[in-house]
Amino acid sequence: MKSHGYVFDKINRAVIYVIFSIITILVIYPLVYVVSAAFSPGNGIASVNIVPFGDGFTPVHFVHLFKNTDYGNWFMNTLKVAVATSLATIFVASLAAYVFSRFRFSLKKPFLMSLLILQIFPSFVGMVAIYVILMRIGGLNTLWGLVLVYVAGNTPYNTWLVKNYMDTVSKNLDEAARIDGAGHFRIFATIILPIARPIITFLGITSFTGPWMDYIFPKMVLRSPEKQTLALGLFSFVTDKKNEFTTFAAGSLIVAIPFVIFFMLTQKTLITSFGGAAVKE
Repeated sequence: MKSHGYVFDKINRAVIYVIFSIITILVIYPLVYVVSAAFSPGNGIASVNIVPFGDGFTPVHFVHLFKNTDYGNWFMNTLKVAVATSLATIFVASLAAYVFSRFRFSLKKPFLMSLLILQIFPSFVGMVAIYVILMRIGGLNTLWGLVLVYVAGNTPYNTWLVKNYMDTVSKNLDEAARIDGAGHFRIFATIILPIARPIITFLGITSFTGPWMDYIFPKMVLRSPEKQTLALGLFSFVTDKKNEFTTFAAGSLIVAIPFVIFFMLTQKTLITSFGGAAVKE
């Protein structure tokens, strides 16, 4: 009986290993394929070997990106938009969340419900209105106009997210600081924000990563080639008239660099904050 149980246990482990190996291959293979395409000779997707690095290794596509295209300009434009969007979203959403969490005023619940309703509708529903507003305020074909669109889209949901987190912070801290003479802005900046650092860090990461590969809004807002973002520039390599998939893969691979750096800079803060923050009622 023991031998049968041992054999059965071995079979179970083997089946589990096979299933997880298949899942791992299915998840990792597309990433490895893109890396392989970035360093493969040729241009079109048909020229890329299905076996990763089966056609050899060449950095010519990366050289082509920086020598013969405006990739550096696209990268800097996207970086500016991502940083500005992240900082502005953190400021607006956290300040609005503090107001909804700590203040009592008329129409508070209708305002909160309106934020949820705004988040229900897909963003492209309001594209005509967004275009008209940007045209009226001179925001078309400008990076700050694109940042304005992103911040407006990020604010409703993120305000709810941060507000729910701030609701868990004890109001006794506010009262103690107010007895010591602190005003609302000082309480917000020196007490609430440090405690809410985990959700603020998460908010900063999601706001920073969003603009990098967004195509729809940059296509609507930006017109001139010098204002293009990475998404617009990279997708120009894989149109009906062009089939430069390997160049597209090389450009996409470089996009991962700021994400890795950003994660490395915020990882310790995020883990530490989640481990020791959040004062509950």
